[in-house]
Amino acid sequence: MPLGTVIHNIEITLGRGGQLARAVGVIAKLIAKEGKLATLKLPSGEVRLISKNCSATVGQVGNVGVNQKILVRGVVTNPIDHPHGGGEGRAPIGRKKPATPWGYPALGRRSRKRNKYSDNLILCRQSK
Repeated sequence: MPLGTVIHNIEITLGRGGQLARAVGVIAKLIAKEGKLATLKLPSGEVRLISKNCSATVGQVGNVGVNQKILVRGVVTNPIDHPHGGGEGRAPIGRKKPATPWGYPALGRRSRKRNKYSDNLILCRQSK
């Protein structure tokens, strides 16, 4: 593939199937090729090394306007549906920190493991 090619549905490891850039309307760009590795710029802004032998699909994922769904704020839901739900009127969250719908800490908590084996393949962490 020539440099600057727009691709999606990219394999991280050979033979495991596409795992990167699979959402609607998403693209990744091939920036460089060096030795056995290729450098990609992912939709998050992350720059990452991937084996040249891994497969990918050329082009952009279709159905760009399909996934426009209405999002409901957690504050307006019932307590059974979300940790922020319930209360009389416009009640505050009622917890020390905001939470995801499953009760895990949201906003600011890093979720990636430290010293992960693939850390040396990531050249630049998410910066659009």
